[in-house]
Amino acid sequence: MPFTPFHFGPGAAIKAVAPRYFSFTVFCFAQVATDCETAYYMVQGLYPWHRFFHSYAGATLVALFSIFVGRPICQFALRTWSQSRDPPFKEYFPTGTIIPWGSAATAAFVGTYSHVFLDSFMHRDIIPLMPFSVANPLYLLISPGTLHLVCLMLGVCGVLYVAAHNRKVPGKRDR
Repeated sequence: MPFTPFHFGPGAAIKAVAPRYFSFTVFCFAQVATDCETAYYMVQGLYPWHRFFHSYAGATLVALFSIFVGRPICQFALRTWSQSRDPPFKEYFPTGTIIPWGSAATAAFVGTYSHVFLDSFMHRDIIPLMPFSVANPLYLLISPGTLHLVCLMLGVCGVLYVAAHNRKVPGKRDR
């Protein structure tokens, strides 16, 4: 499942709980960056599709990439979005254009490690503890349907919480 939106659900919930300490955009960048490996091997027709970057060792490198490369890309995207005339949902999801280093780091590491963790339940070709072990003790411990439902529910709860607490009501003064 390269680029699956289900991975975004836990990030939305974390953003709702710790908004100042977690960059949702860097989190999403880290998710997509991790799955570039899978997309590459799928397009090439080479199995296994989940290799080094779907291990915790590889996820560490993707997290560092997401901090140092993804952070400026995400800041540019946020700046572009916030400066556009009437960006969609801005009243529900107001944002700054600077992502603090700590928020980027937290999001990148949570993003890549959660990606490996969640995919470990679903994909038999993941070796999360490579190079120390070739086992995947989480494979099918939770059904894919249950895993998708949990991720979806976390995402819905996170989005609804953030939207409800950030909505700017017309005529109401900001404090």
